[in-house]
Amino acid sequence: FYVTGVAALVWLGIWLYYVYDTPEDDPRITDGEIKFLKESLGDANAKDIVHPWGEFVKSMPVWSIVMAHFCENWGFYTLLTQLPTYMKDTHNYDLQKAGFLSAAPYLVMSIIMQFAGHLSDWLCNTRVMSTTNVRKVFNCGAFISQTIFMMLAAYLGTPTGVIICLVFAVGLGAFAWPAFSVNHLDIAPQHASVLMGFSNTFATLPGIVSPLLSGYIVTDKTAEEWKAVFFISSAIYLVGAVFYGTFASAERQPWAMNEIREDKKRDATLHAYSNSVMTTDETV
Repeated sequence: FYVTGVAALVWLGIWLYYVYDTPEDDPRITDGEIKFLKESLGDANAKDIVHPWGEFVKSMPVWSIVMAHFCENWGFYTLLTQLPTYMKDTHNYDLQKAGFLSAAPYLVMSIIMQFAGHLSDWLCNTRVMSTTNVRKVFNCGAFISQTIFMMLAAYLGTPTGVIICLVFAVGLGAFAWPAFSVNHLDIAPQHASVLMGFSNTFATLPGIVSPLLSGYIVTDKTAEEWKAVFFISSAIYLVGAVFYGTFASAERQPWAMNEIREDKKRDATLHAYSNSVMTTDETV
């Protein structure tokens, strides 16, 4: 508790020092960066953005993000909450030792995620692959890898083999995050914050449902019962890979493009009106 509390205070200090309300307020930002943000996102102060919820719920690229977020969190929360108990039930690890080992996959994930994010950006910026293909390859590749290693973990009988498989299962999941978690910005940058909230609402459900389902399945604490838990997670990863690979896109969606065109028309009208008023005043 002390360590996490101090870490939060350190983070708060860094956040207060580096974060500003608007890009224009940041003394470290360059003119080129401000121009890029305005061209990409438009002028956020121009008007209150109306979010087209009807288009959200009809958009398959949106639902592909929701599905990917849900599936990734299912395996994430399953192992986060159940791994110590699994190691104790099937391999007779004491909870203290099992708790330490259960942190290893997430440590590896945090390291791989730094590499995965930079690699994803490099592939997009150098046009080695289209952004859509980068998102699909990273997300689907991660999910398929997680499916395989979760299945292997269910069948391996040695603690070392299980830990190695689960480290790979969670660690390789890092490649999914630079895909679905930034995909909102690809398809509708002006609505990205709302879309993230929308997908994350569904993505929190595994944190509730997965532990309950695991507790319902694992009643006698047998290896076969735990296999069922791992099989369910594997199946969910596989479904997520197929769904995202089929419906995901990194192209800005028509309903987001329409809004940008309307903004430009409105700005042009206001600009013309302002010029006419100024001309009239000068004439008078």
